[in-house]
Amino acid sequence: MFEKYLSESKYINYNDKNIQELAKKLKEESKDEIDLIKNTFNFVLEKIHHSWDVKDKRVTVSASDCLREGVGICWAKSNLLSALYRANGIPSGISYQRLTLGDTPDTGYCIHSLNTVYISSLDKWIRLDPRGNNENIHAKFSLDKEILAFTVNSEGEKDYFDNNEEPDKGLMKVLENNTDALYMYSHCLPDKLSWE
Repeated sequence: MFEKYLSESKYINYNDKNIQELAKKLKEESKDEIDLIKNTFNFVLEKIHHSWDVKDKRVTVSASDCLREGVGICWAKSNLLSALYRANGIPSGISYQRLTLGDTPDTGYCIHSLNTVYISSLDKWIRLDPRGNNENIHAKFSLDKEILAFTVNSEGEKDYFDNNEEPDKGLMKVLENNTDALYMYSHCLPDKLSWE
């Protein structure tokens, strides 16, 4: 049942040496499964910067890219969080939201990614959003209710409530085909998933 949420891939490449070392360190610093899940989430949330927030042009794709460079948009950060969980034997997937680029539908839409993680001691999946906080975004770890970066509420926005074992291929292609994250973020973000 959980095998596909523990597998390694091109994008969730948790056998990378640096990911293995960090996963081990996070596990050693945690008292139990829930503490490990929280500490891992907080590492990606706080230590890996969102490209747009820090105006960093580097494009990262895979989990190892994101960790090595210390930066990425939500798609890459989700790859890293899933990789760190899976490296410690914790099932994790990726979920998506369709959001407006600005405050109103006329600004257009984009796809935002976040993570799912299975907590075996509670026998439940939760969603966590490692995008990175700023003055307008306040995502947090919570077992009781979702505290995500964005609330889906506008016309045309959508929460897929999905749980994918792999990131969307179309989104990964956008990352792979761009060399400037700021240009990509302003001009190349798709408004739907590849299967829609």
